[in-house]
Amino acid sequence: MLNYSLNIAGSEWMIIIFVAIVLILGTGKLPGAAKKLGKAVNEYNKAKNEIQVQVKEISDQAPKISGPVETEREKLETIAKSVGINVKKSDDELRKMISEKMGQKKKDGSENNN
Repeated sequence: MLNYSLNIAGSEWMIIIFVAIVLILGTGKLPGAAKKLGKAVNEYNKAKNEIQVQVKEISDQAPKISGPVETEREKLETIAKSVGINVKKSDDELRKMISEKMGQKKKDGSENNN
């Protein structure tokens, strides 16, 4: 049995595809097609960058905890420190201040996107 396979590398495929596109579209429509392709790539890059910014904002909002906490108080103090709150308060005061601070970050982030 004879095995006929094409040994075509990646750059050769690009040339074959380019020639096929020129044959299908013709030289008159090629600049318009390239322009549409460029716009599509630009929109893709904008969407990708916007998603990256949103993911970064979400990860910045999450409190950074370095290790396990043993008590509820340690957890409150760790979160309070990560958002810049003085920890010399009662548990209830810390909970209230943390929720206010986290609510501000969410409101600030939603206002910037509008």
